[in-house]
Amino acid sequence: MRRVLLREIEGTCITCAKFKKIPHEYSTIIGIQESVHEILMNLKEIVLRSNLYGTRNTFICAKGPGYVTTQDIILPPSVEIIDNTQHIASLIEPIDLCIGLQIERNRGYNIRTPKNFHDRSYHIDVVFMPVRNANHSIHCYRNDNEK
Repeated sequence: MRRVLLREIEGTCITCAKFKKIPHEYSTIIGIQESVHEILMNLKEIVLRSNLYGTRNTFICAKGPGYVTTQDIILPPSVEIIDNTQHIASLIEPIDLCIGLQIERNRGYNIRTPKNFHDRSYHIDVVFMPVRNANHSIHCYRNDNEK
């Protein structure tokens, strides 16, 4: 039962993020408190629910100053976010932030290696499992009066 819950159930995750004018994953963006790497880790933690198959493209557009949350993601109709208040980034200056996202449904986990560094897309190592932990216990329901 535990193996089925942790390996065989499909889940939906953000698998790729595309930034404009960012040289590498560990750079900082002027006007944003978090680095690109921290934003990617925040995107990895977003929990999605969907019935889509294949890959869908979506994006985040926000204007600063202010906080960017999962509520700012423009999603396809078949995808929904479980927690709309989850933090992605903090814009501390009046800038525009646009991030292209790729959403995919699969099972298990994928460790991605970038194939092309020049297209400014950053692949995210994702865990598609909607169940993170499964515990079980065995109880005895025997009646003491029966022999």
